[in-house]
Amino acid sequence: QVQLVESGGGLVQAGGSLRLSCAAPRSIFSINHMAWYRQAPGKQRDLVAVISAGGMTTYADSVKGRFTISRDNAQNTVNLQMNSLKPEDTAVYYCFAMPSRIWGQGTQVTVSS
Repeated sequence: QVQLVESGGGLVQAGGSLRLSCAAPRSIFSINHMAWYRQAPGKQRDLVAVISAGGMTTYADSVKGRFTISRDNAQNTVNLQMNSLKPEDTAVYYCFAMPSRIWGQGTQVTVSS
């Protein structure tokens, strides 16, 4: 079973930074757009950012200017640099490969006020 493996979540104070990483098998990484979603308790899973196989990026309005998505084609990883974190950024963050439709297991990000 193909897996995406996330890392980098944790607890941080408001205004702080975290960096999430997602590792994928090369066979998946090379042909997919890669995205980060997040899901807060009791809420739906929402798109945070997407990076195409060619490196084009798209962000949710709520994270523009604070989050940066990038992909390392040599390491087959996609990263999410999160700066100026707010309590409302608290959620489980999931990595997603499309169009293969493969999810990671999720990593918890908690931002304290």
